Amino acid sequence: MSSHTPHNPASRRLHAAAVASAAVVFAVVVTACTWPASAREPAATAPSAIAADTAGSVPGALPALEGSSGAVLAEDGGVADGTTVFDDVPAVSRLQPQLLEALRRAAADASASGIAFVVNSGWRSRDHQDRLLRDAIAEYGSAEEAARWVATPDTSPHVSGSAIDIGGTDATDWLAARGARFGLCQIYANEPWHYELRPEAVGSGCPAVYPDPTYDPRMKP
Repeated sequence: MSSHTPHNPASRRLHAAAVASAAVVFAVVVTACTWPASAREPAATAPSAIAADTAGSVPGALPALEGSSGAVLAEDGGVADGTTVFDDVPAVSRLQPQLLEALRRAAADASASGIAFVVNSGWRSRDHQDRLLRDAIAEYGSAEEAARWVATPDTSPHVSGSAIDIGGTDATDWLAARGARFGLCQIYANEPWHYELRPEAVGSGCPAVYPDPTYDPRMKP
């Protein structure tokens, strides 16, 4: 008996189709394995993008710039986390006496509600202020934009000891509502943490805030 299989055109067509399908599957598998991981998987969000997203509307606000030049020495106005207006460090003790007295009276009152006045920045040396300004120019790309956030050593109320940056929204909210009773006023709309002493505010309330420091006549060269 012969072992030769009789010719069957339909069978040959089915066989050819099966071979072609297998070839396509093999090609897809090989291609997928050789693609770079970035093409096979969704791109991960860059950490910097996440940070910018969660930072909200305050990128470059002074507390974020404080450490950008590295650790700041206490004698230049550097503060440790959790420093309050009652601590004996240069950033606090070198504030103008009337401002410091008003801050401590207000802080004592706020403490009854469990609120502490944390100091993000107070008095600063000229060198520290100059470093902050250079950092801000690098951060924002121009001296004009940096001026919305950081003054020069010659014009900064921090260098003269007449300004403080208070940390914590509970503390700044408390001051926004009650600070005028102690002569403590927010000065700039874009810096809700920046407070200065305005003694007349005790009787007549705080003056209107400037949109940002570039509108403040004291900042003009």
